[in-house]
Amino acid sequence: QVQLVESGGGLVQTGGSLRLSCVASRITFSVYAMGWYRQAPGNQRELVAIISSSGSPTYADSVKGRFIISRDNVKNTVSLQMNSLKPEDTAVYYCNAKRYSTGYWGQGTQVTVSS
Repeated sequence: QVQLVESGGGLVQTGGSLRLSCVASRITFSVYAMGWYRQAPGNQRELVAIISSSGSPTYADSVKGRFIISRDNVKNTVSLQMNSLKPEDTAVYYCNAKRYSTGYWGQGTQVTVSS
Protein backbone atom coordinates (compact mmCIF):
# COMPACT_ATOMS: atom_id res chain seq x y z
CA GLN A 1 0.00 0.00 0.00
CA VAL A 2 1.02 3.60 -0.53
CA GLN A 3 3.03 5.14 2.26
CA LEU A 4 3.98 8.75 2.93
CA VAL A 5 6.33 9.13 5.86
CA GLU A 6 7.13 12.57 7.22
CA SER A 7 10.10 13.53 9.34
CA GLY A 8 11.88 16.62 10.58
CA GLY A 9 9.36 18.17 12.92
CA GLY A 10 10.26 19.41 16.37
CA LEU A 11 10.49 22.36 18.72
CA VAL A 12 12.16 25.57 17.56
CA GLN A 13 12.31 29.15 18.76
CA THR A 14 10.75 32.06 16.92
CA GLY A 15 12.92 33.00 13.97
CA GLY A 16 14.42 29.54 13.69
CA SER A 17 14.34 27.03 10.85
CA LEU A 18 13.23 23.46 10.30
CA ARG A 19 13.29 21.19 7.29
CA LEU A 20 10.51 18.67 6.81
CA SER A 21 10.86 15.69 4.52
CA CYS A 22 8.34 13.20 3.19
CA VAL A 23 9.33 9.95 1.55
CA ALA A 24 6.77 8.25 -0.65
CA SER A 25 6.66 4.57 -1.49
CA ARG A 26 4.55 2.40 -3.76
CA ILE A 27 3.44 5.24 -6.02
CA THR A 28 4.75 6.62 -9.30
CA PHE A 29 6.02 9.66 -7.46
CA SER A 30 6.91 11.79 -10.47
CA VAL A 31 3.31 12.04 -11.74
CA TYR A 32 1.87 13.24 -8.44
CA ALA A 33 1.51 16.78 -7.23
CA MET A 34 2.99 16.85 -3.74
CA GLY A 35 1.89 19.16 -1.00
CA TRP A 36 2.31 20.13 2.61
CA TYR A 37 -0.71 20.95 4.72
CA ARG A 38 -0.98 21.86 8.38
CA GLN A 39 -3.58 21.71 11.09
CA ALA A 40 -3.44 23.60 14.35
CA PRO A 41 -5.69 22.66 17.29
CA GLY A 42 -9.24 23.86 16.69
CA ASN A 43 -8.49 24.79 13.08
CA GLN A 44 -9.18 23.18 9.76
CA ARG A 45 -6.39 21.63 7.77
CA GLU A 46 -4.93 24.22 5.42
CA LEU A 47 -2.64 24.19 2.44
CA VAL A 48 0.91 25.38 3.11
CA ALA A 49 2.61 24.67 -0.20
CA ILE A 50 2.23 22.43 -3.20
CA ILE A 51 4.59 21.50 -5.99
CA SER A 52 3.28 20.18 -9.27
CA SER A 53 4.59 17.12 -11.06
CA SER A 54 6.53 19.49 -13.31
CA GLY A 55 8.08 21.26 -10.32
CA SER A 56 6.02 24.46 -10.11
CA PRO A 57 5.48 25.60 -6.53
CA THR A 58 2.52 27.40 -5.01
CA TYR A 59 2.48 28.84 -1.51
CA ALA A 60 -0.08 30.05 0.96
CA ASP A 61 0.20 33.80 1.47
CA SER A 62 1.10 33.25 5.12
CA VAL A 63 4.34 31.43 4.25
CA LYS A 64 5.46 33.16 1.04
CA GLY A 65 9.04 34.30 1.27
CA ARG A 66 9.71 32.08 4.31
CA PHE A 67 9.05 28.50 3.17
CA ILE A 68 10.45 26.64 0.17
CA ILE A 69 9.01 23.41 -1.20
CA SER A 70 11.11 21.11 -3.34
CA ARG A 71 10.97 17.59 -4.72
CA ASP A 72 13.43 14.90 -5.71
CA ASN A 73 11.88 12.45 -8.15
CA VAL A 74 14.83 10.07 -7.82
CA LYS A 75 14.54 9.78 -4.05
CA ASN A 76 10.71 10.02 -4.07
CA THR A 77 10.98 12.84 -1.58
CA VAL A 78 9.29 16.18 -1.07
CA SER A 79 10.78 18.66 1.36
CA LEU A 80 9.68 21.85 3.03
CA GLN A 81 12.35 24.26 4.20
CA MET A 82 10.79 26.52 6.82
CA ASN A 83 12.63 29.70 7.77
CA SER A 84 11.79 32.66 10.01
CA LEU A 85 9.33 30.51 11.89
CA LYS A 86 6.58 32.16 13.92
CA PRO A 87 4.44 30.85 16.78
CA GLU A 88 1.46 30.81 14.40
CA ASP A 89 3.29 28.20 12.31
CA THR A 90 2.76 25.72 15.17
CA ALA A 91 0.73 22.80 13.84
CA VAL A 92 0.84 19.21 12.73
CA TYR A 93 2.23 19.18 9.20
CA TYR A 94 0.96 16.59 6.74
CA CYS A 95 2.40 15.42 3.45
CA ASN A 96 -0.06 14.86 0.58
CA ALA A 97 0.20 13.21 -2.80
CA LYS A 98 -2.50 14.02 -5.32
CA ARG A 99 -3.24 13.01 -8.88
CA TYR A 100 -6.68 13.75 -10.31
CA SER A 101 -9.15 12.42 -7.72
CA THR A 102 -6.62 10.15 -6.02
CA GLY A 103 -4.93 11.39 -2.89
CA TYR A 104 -2.82 10.05 -0.07
CA TRP A 105 -1.82 11.45 3.32
CA GLY A 106 1.04 10.91 5.68
CA GLN A 107 0.63 10.53 9.40
CA GLY A 108 1.82 14.04 10.21
CA THR A 109 4.72 15.57 12.08
CA GLN A 110 4.45 18.12 14.87
CA VAL A 111 6.06 21.53 14.52
CA THR A 112 6.08 23.75 17.58
CA VAL A 113 7.44 27.29 17.51
CA SER A 114 8.03 28.84 20.90
CA SER A 115 7.84 32.58 21.46
